[in-house]
Amino acid sequence: MARIRQPRVAEIVASRLRDDILSGRLKEGDTLPSQETLFSEFGVSPPAVREAIHILESDGLISVRRGNVGGAVVHAPAAERTAHMISMVLQARAATPADVSEALLHLEPICAGMCAARDDRMTEVVPYLQAEIDAQAEQFDDLARYVPNARRFHETLVSRCGNEPMILVIGSLELIWSAHESSVWSDDGDPAPMAGKTRRAALRDHQRLLDAIRDGNATRAVRLAQDHLAAARRNTLAFGTDKTIEAKRMSDGGRRKEPVR
Repeated sequence: MARIRQPRVAEIVASRLRDDILSGRLKEGDTLPSQETLFSEFGVSPPAVREAIHILESDGLISVRRGNVGGAVVHAPAAERTAHMISMVLQARAATPADVSEALLHLEPICAGMCAARDDRMTEVVPYLQAEIDAQAEQFDDLARYVPNARRFHETLVSRCGNEPMILVIGSLELIWSAHESSVWSDDGDPAPMAGKTRRAALRDHQRLLDAIRDGNATRAVRLAQDHLAAARRNTLAFGTDKTIEAKRMSDGGRRKEPVR
């Protein structure tokens, strides 16, 4: 029989601490106990604790600060980190923005239909999408804010679909596409900022989609999402279609927090 590898002590310590983070016992921004405390708590050697901390740091679950205010700060898993990792993989595979847009063309309408089918949509979906439309309308003439506001509607739509695996995977693609689209339509780039006619059409599409969700009409919500995404895809992909996904866009200028669920 093949020998079963016994986990190293450091892996056991890292696993225990990882469980504390993933279960919420250790929260975002908390600091891990000092290494001396961990030595005593786990009854292991200093090298084992240091290796365990390195494992968690590689996982992206902590960041280690050096100096007088040193310590290991906890980072709860977030869709942004997943999106950044996916964007790096896509860049390595020479995937293009068109590939991401095509994936969303198939996947996002499913989320729209799921939102419309939710029994609790009037409290768990509609107010959140309405808030994004209101922000989009209020800042309609602020060209620097229009695309980020419009993209947040799509990100929120996915985040309210009610299925956590879909929220994570499709939501990550949304963040990648949002970063690309914002870079295309930035007011200091090429092409010029999105025309008013195009912006008004997008806002009208968002309102129609919200109306279908409010009415609980999943079939109509799916169709409206498909039509809107196809139009937005044509507008944005008219520029820079030969480029691959650029992972650096996920961090350029900082990313906003993911939509609250």
